[in-house]
Amino acid sequence: MPQLDQIGQIYASQLFWLAIVFALIYFGIGKAMVPRIERTIDDRAARIAGDLAAAEQARAAAQAADEHYHSGLESARAEAHRLAADAAARSAAATEVKVKAGDAATEADLDRATARIDGAKRDALAGIEAATVDAVEAIVAKLSGVSVDRATATRKVQAELAHG
Repeated sequence: MPQLDQIGQIYASQLFWLAIVFALIYFGIGKAMVPRIERTIDDRAARIAGDLAAAEQARAAAQAADEHYHSGLESARAEAHRLAADAAARSAAATEVKVKAGDAATEADLDRATARIDGAKRDALAGIEAATVDAVEAIVAKLSGVSVDRATATRKVQAELAHG
């Protein structure tokens, strides 16, 4: 094979060019591409670190806003409870005043009714007493034919009514 016969003559030239090509590739990659890749990696790391810092700040701000919201909510709840308690106390006081006024009116009505009942009772008892005295006079007059003094009959009827 003729190609293999020439190796002895050209191998040094091929090794030389091989060394030059490898040197160009090595320095081309090492000096031109590697710094760009390192810059890209550094930029990405810096961007990630910045994003993490921004995320941490946003989380802290959200947590502060949440705490502020919850404290405001608790404050509003406490105020609502206080207002409800005040309203309940005012309502209870107003109800108590109305109940006392109603009790006083009922007591006055009861006193007036009791007085009317007592008056009616006295009138009824007086009527019963008068009717009884009339009946006693009539019965005594009819049975014995004697006329009884009205004052005596009244005293006797009153005594009997008093003792039952």
